[in-house]
Amino acid sequence: MKRLIPAVLISSAAAFLAVGCGGSSDSSTAGEVGSGKLTGSVGPGFEISMDQTTAAAGDYELIVNDQSDQHNFHLTGPGDVDVMTEVGSIGEEPFTVTLEPGTYTFVCDAHASSMKGTLTVE
Repeated sequence: MKRLIPAVLISSAAAFLAVGCGGSSDSSTAGEVGSGKLTGSVGPGFEISMDQTTAAAGDYELIVNDQSDQHNFHLTGPGDVDVMTEVGSIGEEPFTVTLEPGTYTFVCDAHASSMKGTLTVE
């Protein structure tokens, strides 16, 4: 019985190290330039923003935090990007977008003259 405990510990340690090594190679692909997550926010007042003003071209998950039923978040730009939340809706909404080099505009359609911003993609 005493011999079994060290064998179990060695097996567990080997499995832990193997998982750790696998996780390391996965994290290198998650940090590649031109992929990842972007966050947009609108409301609760007359505010609209994105967490970045520039990004590398690539595929992104855009998470929009819509905090007001009086506003929406609408992103448009090169490559036929045209995604939006609905006026009247509140909550987080995810979108998958492929960003090409150029300038993207985000606005609240109901208040486009005062609630707007840009994202530059290189």
